[in-house]
Amino acid sequence: MAKSEALVLDFWASPFAMRVKIALEEKGVEYETRHEDDLLGNKSELLLKSNPIHNKVPVLLHGDKPVCESLVILSYIDDEWPQPPFLPSSPYDRSVARFWADYVDKKLFEAGGEIWRAQGEATEAGKKELFEVLKNLEGTLGENDYFGGETFGFLDIVIIPLTSWFYAYECLGGFKIEEEFPKLSTWIKRCLQRQSVAKVLPEPVKLLEFVRMIRKMHGLE
Repeated sequence: MAKSEALVLDFWASPFAMRVKIALEEKGVEYETRHEDDLLGNKSELLLKSNPIHNKVPVLLHGDKPVCESLVILSYIDDEWPQPPFLPSSPYDRSVARFWADYVDKKLFEAGGEIWRAQGEATEAGKKELFEVLKNLEGTLGENDYFGGETFGFLDIVIIPLTSWFYAYECLGGFKIEEEFPKLSTWIKRCLQRQSVAKVLPEPVKLLEFVRMIRKMHGLE
């Protein structure tokens, strides 16, 4: 078998690593993954060498050159393998997509974390924060099939891996995304029909078990 074009330093539960794999799948790039045990801190020498600043996944190794941070990696992949393009042709539309990607990275995962790291009344505060973020995203999606309009693209790749954690948030927060945000829920189902997404995203139940394990490690359960 021919050598893969790229190597992804990966952790199965990381939505940021999922982004990279979905992007490579969408581009039709042959790649391999190497699992890193971020949870227990057993990080490989390759990871420490490839990402000496943050020491975390994901890292894309292409021609032995490391590219770090998921949004940077997505841009690299789109430049290196330009078809099909992830970003729209309009400079303004590209800037809008990047704005929302930045918003998602700063708000969505952290808001969910406020739920699964919390107990009692603090869980409600996390839920309120998450709902505010999802309300903004649903408003941005509007009546479109995807965040970029009719075509699955950059912002969809950024957001969809984070939704794999939603089931854990629902179980711990006592709510249903489908009931609160029906348009967003329909978008999630549409994305899951794509082979690239279905192949990469883990089972929600497995992620719930992972979250409960972390909570037990921190004495929250």
